[in-house]
Amino acid sequence: MPPLHLLSGGAAKGLVSALQARFLAQTGLAIEGSFNAVGMMRDQLLAGAPCDVVILTDALITQLTDSGHVVAGSARPLGVVKTGIAVKDGAATPLLDNEAQLRQALLSASAVYFPDPVKATAGIHFMNVLKQLGIDVALGDRLHPCPNGAAAMQALSQAGEPGAIGCTQVTEIIFAPGVQLVAALPKAFELATVYTAAVCSRAVQPQAAATLIELLTSEEAAGLRSAGGFEPAAR
Repeated sequence: MPPLHLLSGGAAKGLVSALQARFLAQTGLAIEGSFNAVGMMRDQLLAGAPCDVVILTDALITQLTDSGHVVAGSARPLGVVKTGIAVKDGAATPLLDNEAQLRQALLSASAVYFPDPVKATAGIHFMNVLKQLGIDVALGDRLHPCPNGAAAMQALSQAGEPGAIGCTQVTEIIFAPGVQLVAALPKAFELATVYTAAVCSRAVQPQAAATLIELLTSEEAAGLRSAGGFEPAAR
């Protein structure tokens, strides 16, 4: 039986992985998932990549519904994901309660790892935060953009510089080995993104796609969503 094809923002990778065995037992189908920056995943979908289920920001799912690329009425929110700051396991954790502490933490960093500032939700936001703080130029060659959040956290975990820091979606930090979540960005710089799953209009297995979405958003998976960094979306 062919696998279920999934295109997803990196924020949902940990949750999908945690439920993969349950889905296989329930349907007999494996999940073939691609996880990357949401802009890149949207581009792959539009380019015709195989897709049964797509998980992106709610705003992008709305656009894709309007354009007919996802099935109207199939979208279900997984929850809200915030953007946070990470350090290597065992490293000192900076204070991040306010603007001054965030600026100091970033200016004190020996290197800063973050996702693609053009196609990744967290990367776009983080670059805007640096500009708002007026430190994007000062950080200069200490800035290390990566293809996506998972790549940024892997690079941070392997960083040789003591005092390196990273920023991406909280969900990606929690599931990344070798790094630890310090805190979400301070309220004034918060990014809280609703991630939503929907059935692709050209799904080969639309019923199985709907089953996976039901599992991901089910009450029984609420604990996994919470542990993985998803907060309940406002109804």
